[in-house]
Amino acid sequence: MAFKSFFTLFLIHICFFASLSYAEDPTFYHDFVVSYITASPLGVPQQVIAINGKFPGPGINVTTNNNVVVNVRNKLDENLLFTWAGIQQRRSSWQDGVLGTNCPIPPKWNWTYNFQVKDQIGSFFYFPSLNLQRASGGYGGFIINNRAVIPIPFATPDGDITILIGDWYTKNHTALRKTLDAGKDLGIPDGVLINGKGPYQYNTTLVPDGIDYETIDVHPGKTYRLRIHNVGVSTTLNFRIQNHNLLLAESEGSYTVQQNYTSLDIHVGQSYSFLLTTDQNASSDYYIVASARFVNESHWKKVTGVGILRYSNSKGKAAGPLPPPPSDEFDKTFSMNQARSIRWNVSASGARPNPQGSFRYGSINVTDVYVLKNKPPVMINGKRRTTLSGNSFVNPATPIRLADQYKLKGVYKLDFPKRPLTGAPRMETSVINGTFRGFIEIILQNNDTKMQSYHVDGYAFFVVGMDYGEWTENSRGTYNKWDGIARSTIQVYPGAWSAILISLDNVGIWNIRTENLDSWYLGQETYIKVVNPEPTNKTELPIPDNALFCGALSKLQKPEDISSAASLTIVQSKVFTLLMIICTLIPIFH
Repeated sequence: MAFKSFFTLFLIHICFFASLSYAEDPTFYHDFVVSYITASPLGVPQQVIAINGKFPGPGINVTTNNNVVVNVRNKLDENLLFTWAGIQQRRSSWQDGVLGTNCPIPPKWNWTYNFQVKDQIGSFFYFPSLNLQRASGGYGGFIINNRAVIPIPFATPDGDITILIGDWYTKNHTALRKTLDAGKDLGIPDGVLINGKGPYQYNTTLVPDGIDYETIDVHPGKTYRLRIHNVGVSTTLNFRIQNHNLLLAESEGSYTVQQNYTSLDIHVGQSYSFLLTTDQNASSDYYIVASARFVNESHWKKVTGVGILRYSNSKGKAAGPLPPPPSDEFDKTFSMNQARSIRWNVSASGARPNPQGSFRYGSINVTDVYVLKNKPPVMINGKRRTTLSGNSFVNPATPIRLADQYKLKGVYKLDFPKRPLTGAPRMETSVINGTFRGFIEIILQNNDTKMQSYHVDGYAFFVVGMDYGEWTENSRGTYNKWDGIARSTIQVYPGAWSAILISLDNVGIWNIRTENLDSWYLGQETYIKVVNPEPTNKTELPIPDNALFCGALSKLQKPEDISSAASLTIVQSKVFTLLMIICTLIPIFH
């Protein structure tokens, strides 16, 4: 009897300490086995990048402040990194998954990401960040839910649906790389995928037989949250659902002023949440459409994704013409005005109880200004390259953050120009020198003929203005200083500019890049370095124990024990689950 009481007391202590470890910020474990599979989303067999044998990859669904552990097993024949678009990686650019901060995961190797989704909510996605790999798949949705104590600014939806849209080529990423390396354009995509599937056969001339298409099943009289992500290569897509309004509610971690759209242009790398009310009579199924924008639409008709919205009481298949896109071929202001209409919901709470608008960004003094200008591709040293402000970025063999950690010299230059270079373009590892707790204004000037979208890692920035023509100092008079949306990816229209403000409160090395994969691959990116002059774990976490080493530090890399590394996260998860089961059973057997 005494032994039984001692043993019960022992188990209670174990459960108590286990619950302390996990109670405040739970940890969610994921295993990603990344490999090639053969798929035919557009009717042509091709090599795609799958996760756990699936394309697209699994969704990640967590809550504000949760910890996320993702164990990645690289079964590709080339290096791999995952980046988490819009996840701010507070205090830990070590987990950001781009070449400025991380050495790549070699083939047949294992590496584990471990990060916290600190003070964030919203709709995001992840993808492989190296060498156009996203053009072959490997992407998936990433949801961060509100904590229970903070209400969302709309009634709880009856369902939550992730929709991944993107232009698609039947050539894989290695073939697309060869095209770019040869100095050529990628050309017109072969189609648009919706959740990894090709178009419904709405037109027998444009869509061949036997294509597997996406069907979303719904019930009448309900409201669903649709999380739409453009994970494509380089094409803006107009998203719409036949006979239905889309009530915009959130974008990349910020709740928006709620307003209805019949369609919305979603640019490469962008994410939106809509509320869809199933209020139609279901006389037939309804088309879900994602079609190419800002192109010669008569030549790009095949670049249209079509899925099906099916009510449970539907009376037949969808038929007839697709719902039309905006008829603004000769009105370049329509899409921009639509973008300007997207506003921050200043009264809603986000990840914290205080209203989003309590951060009065419009009253903060700007400490630095950078004008980042892109132009059409140019030849530099005999190579076709893209530039930002005259600089075509060269990724160093040793990541910038590792170089700083080990005090290596000559890896990069902290000399990115505040204004575009006036001389010949250059190829350099040139980085922006950010000021910790500064407030930086960045103007993105697009002097190319193609739509561009730009992403900033580590932050949500405030979109304060956009217009056609060249930005000038007088352009600030048009800025929205009250309810400009806070997000991480912004479009810049051809021949136009977009202005953003960033509060540099997150220490680290952070990537600024075009999300258009071809332009990114050819050098249209840089990094911003944000350093606390008084180093402390409160503003930046130490280098992780499992950091990979490469370049000038490759001698520090130890051989990997794959068998033990691959099962680490599974073991941790199962141990915790077992402990919780034991804790549950104690009252029964006591």
